[in-house]
Amino acid sequence: MRNVFKVPIEALLGIEGPPVSHVERLVSTAGGFIGILLVLLVSSRFVGPKESALIIASMGASAVLLFAVPHGPLSQPWPVAGGHLVSALIGVSCAKLVPYPFVAAAMAVGLAIGAMHYLRCIHPPGGATALVAVVGGPGIHALGYGFVLTPVLLNVLVILTVAVAFNYPWYWRRYPAALKPPREHAAEEEISAETAESISHGDLVYALSQIDSFIDVNEHDLLRVYDLATRRLQTRHLQPGSIGPGRCYSNGKYGDDWQVRCVVDASPHDDPEKDSVIFKVVAGSGRRSSGVSTLTEFARWARHEVVRNENSWQRVGEGGK
Repeated sequence: MRNVFKVPIEALLGIEGPPVSHVERLVSTAGGFIGILLVLLVSSRFVGPKESALIIASMGASAVLLFAVPHGPLSQPWPVAGGHLVSALIGVSCAKLVPYPFVAAAMAVGLAIGAMHYLRCIHPPGGATALVAVVGGPGIHALGYGFVLTPVLLNVLVILTVAVAFNYPWYWRRYPAALKPPREHAAEEEISAETAESISHGDLVYALSQIDSFIDVNEHDLLRVYDLATRRLQTRHLQPGSIGPGRCYSNGKYGDDWQVRCVVDASPHDDPEKDSVIFKVVAGSGRRSSGVSTLTEFARWARHEVVRNENSWQRVGEGGK
């Protein structure tokens, strides 16, 4: 069992979010303001101020998803619309059919979660919508099943319309996610053929089934993250063509793991994958030892080329170890 005391406090508290720019944060703030302002104006026309405030609570949560995480699976149109509407329908039914308020409230939220799972429209604020239908008071109860249409459906249409219109001017935020165009550096954004072939849809389905929990990221984004991370890893290592006899290379590590190898000789082969090099360890761990490896393996090991400068090894072109 993993020792929780060894886990960084940031990880325990869940504050390891991805970095975003100030522009992104300001746009999200403005979008949430406009969206909720319009929803408030609509709700106040159908129910009283107190009931309206309760309804707005769930729409406020939706606004966070729509304007702060516009491309998340939980923020897309079907989860937003389906999540709120099915939850409202369940909430009204529980309020009418279950005579005990506490039981009705708990049942409404539980059934709403189950329904959203099966209908593939998980939207966390939907739970609040189901709850409001039960505990919202006389003004909400008087609406009956009309609550599903006005104000819930109307509010959903308003906030979705604002999300589409407001996010459109910023190409990287266009909503829904399917409207997001390729970036200017599309070649860098596209998933490489190697990644697409190495990881299939079935592989991702299997991996997610092993986690057995809902993850707020879609399949394409998972592939992109893997592909971009793999490309970055490749740039941190030398390419096989840059390895040559008479040159020395470091693995870029520190302490006892640091090592410098000098290539003594290279042995080409008809199959490039079988090209090999003979090397000698001249500094760091395993000093004075020698070995043979394929050119590809050596390139994966090497982080950068180095040269001897008096009593230290310096990285070629940067003058650092």
